[in-house]
Amino acid sequence: MPVEKNAGDSVIGGTVNKTGAFRFEATKVGKETMLSHIIEMVQSAQGSKPPIARLADVIASYFVPAVIGIAAITFVVWYAFGPTPAFTYAVLNFIAVLIIACPCSLGLATPTSIMVGTGKGAENGILIRSGEALEKAHTITAVVFDKTGTLTKGKPEVTDVFPRGIGAHDLIFYAASAEKGSEHPLGEAIIRKAAEDNLKIVDPDSSRQFPVTVSGL
Repeated sequence: MPVEKNAGDSVIGGTVNKTGAFRFEATKVGKETMLSHIIEMVQSAQGSKPPIARLADVIASYFVPAVIGIAAITFVVWYAFGPTPAFTYAVLNFIAVLIIACPCSLGLATPTSIMVGTGKGAENGILIRSGEALEKAHTITAVVFDKTGTLTKGKPEVTDVFPRGIGAHDLIFYAASAEKGSEHPLGEAIIRKAAEDNLKIVDPDSSRQFPVTVSGL
């Protein structure tokens, strides 16, 4: 819902002014903006190492020398006891061992998955603080949201109509006609409801809008 702003109040990038006009001063630009902080957070998460990545590095530190050693032994065996041309067969089998037991996937899979996961999350409005948080996400059994705006569309909708002494369509017709030209989100919601019900609303003879602040909301 719109929030009333007065002279001296702060607004953020993407704020939509519903009525009137105002002059604003950009106090944060470039790397100081919220968008820049979000980008920095995503980049930091993509570059972080979760525990599973550190474990993969430890395994790779042993796995890589072992694979190279086995490949070298394979080369020696084929070169010493293989058929002619022994050197060619030795090289081919040396390369085959390296390719089949290539440890590259072990070292690349984890960072690649972190980059893809944090990137897709950011595309869908979910900011992941670190690779460790992404790794622990599979253990989540419940999610608690702190405000309704997190889940709503940010655009009010008419869900139910409770007329008294008048038909529902007639009530929507009169309400939408009165709100025609209104910039208030609730008025726009009523007009959209009339359009959904295929009601042809009329222009009011006159219309004035009075911004009202309701205390306690």
